Amino acid sequence: MNIPFNKPYMTGKELWNIAQAHANGHLAGDGSFTKRCSRWLEARTGTSKALLTHSCTAALEMSAILADIQPGDEVIMPSYTFVSTANAFALRGAVPVFVDIRPDTLNIDETQIEAAITPRTKAIVPVHYAGVGCEMDTIMAIANRHNLLVVEDAAQAVMASYKGRPLGSIGHMGALSFHETKNIISGEGGALLANGLQFAERAEIIREKGTNRSQFFRGQVDKYTWMDIGSSYLPGEIIAAFLAAQIDEADEITRQRLAIWTTYHQWLADAERSGKLRRPIVPTHCQHNAHMYYVLLPDLEHRTAFIERLRQAGVHSVFHYIPLHNAPAGQRYGRAHGELPVTTEMADRLVRLPLWIGLEEHQAQVIQHVLEAL
Repeated sequence: MNIPFNKPYMTGKELWNIAQAHANGHLAGDGSFTKRCSRWLEARTGTSKALLTHSCTAALEMSAILADIQPGDEVIMPSYTFVSTANAFALRGAVPVFVDIRPDTLNIDETQIEAAITPRTKAIVPVHYAGVGCEMDTIMAIANRHNLLVVEDAAQAVMASYKGRPLGSIGHMGALSFHETKNIISGEGGALLANGLQFAERAEIIREKGTNRSQFFRGQVDKYTWMDIGSSYLPGEIIAAFLAAQIDEADEITRQRLAIWTTYHQWLADAERSGKLRRPIVPTHCQHNAHMYYVLLPDLEHRTAFIERLRQAGVHSVFHYIPLHNAPAGQRYGRAHGELPVTTEMADRLVRLPLWIGLEEHQAQVIQHVLEAL
């Protein structure tokens, strides 16, 4: 066997869309495909403004500017996340404050957020791990009590929801990813969701290198000029054309991924009952998107041996993040609120199994190798 961890999925319409973008004579950003994708995101999430970006990292950086993050401000987030979550705010001079995660969902532990708030706290950044929603009602209530902004890192959460509300649309801002390892892809790519008109106009300006170029093309101003700080955060039209083919099939992609996820979940139930692993936990009020299927093994030693046995069988599995509070840059730019024991433990135990459309015909063999590796 040679089963990769990830295999990017194409619907079959991507190359046609790209050819259409070329025929339209518009390959730079904000062409017809970009607008189509933005409208779809706004309709599906109910957000005030959806702006495509060249990455989720870019969307997070834009959110840090929109939140008016200043040197010395503090931003609360989990340590168990990708570096972009912290980098976006550290770039503005803020101090990431790392809070422990819940042992069930591996999301930020909402019960520990309030104790981490100081007079310098400016924002909370919940990360919806594996497309399972954080406890957003509690987090928004905390933010409202302390007059804080909430930026949802929904990189893994396209097509997922919390109590019926699309993830990324609940906080003041949300950041999505369309990286090739995600469910809906464009190779690289992302989007910023501005959930309030107070952010929408400035977000357009920041995204267009600090200019009011978007207003100019809509005929709202007779010329455009430098208005604010910003950068070139928008993607090219070819990226948007590829993404447009994916969003046309978003529901079907999600359905197929959920079927693969469910097959893993059913077949590994006995292994969980016998204490060999722990399966993912999804609260009943959360609708996940089957972004990943992970298992938690007893400890690092078991995890290391398990990955190696699968590798020898031709099945490629991976572990996830080195906790940011243990990373050199995390210790230099941020600080941990407490010891973060759950984060440290789960980071040593977690392993992700292959999950991509097309795996179905091989999944029985993969599961057999997983059971043997246990």
